[in-house]
Order: sequence, then structure tokens, then C-alpha cells
Amino acid sequence: MARSSGKHAFGFCDRTGKRWPLSDLMYEYVNGTRTGLRIGPDVFDKDHPQNFLGRVRIDDDQSLTDPRPDASQSESRALWGWAPVGNPAINLTASVGSVAVTA
Repeated sequence: MARSSGKHAFGFCDRTGKRWPLSDLMYEYVNGTRTGLRIGPDVFDKDHPQNFLGRVRIDDDQSLTDPRPDASQSESRALWGWAPVGNPAINLTASVGSVAVTA
């Protein structure tokens, strides 16, 4: 039994009703499941990753139990730079009234 090739076949978008070549219509997926609707490329939306919530383990464990504070906290908050890039905040000069601060 012979079948047609369908190269001139057309179909209608199930959302808009617009006529498209049948090969251009795409199946709609919702939550990873095909709904059976054929959608035109102008209104086609990919199945969004937020639809798959709960399928992937996303627990964020605490890395350390009872962590201790950083002993070098003041050093970690200091401004720094290196040549040739440098940090413009290193050469900071400010004055308030008769008090001048140069860093």
C-alpha cells in the first residue's frame, strides 16, 4: 500500500489556529509529558525547568558543624591591589575640618 510523502501537507496550530506546514508544528510538553497538542513555532514554549521541581535533590547541607569565627577577619576586609592593576582606594586621602587621613 502506497503512502503519501506529506511534503505539501499542512496543519493548524492548536493554540492560534494558524496554518503551518505539518513538519513545522511541534508537540507541546507540560511537566515533561507530551499533551498531544501541535503548536506552531511562533508560540512554542520550551518546558520550563521550574515545572520539574521536586525531581532533583537540592539539599544544601551545612558544610561545618559549629564553625569558629575567622581569626584574620580584619585582614580579610582590608583593601588591596597589585601592579599593574591596583586599587584606587589604596591611595585614599580624606579630610574633615583640621583632621586629615591618608591611607
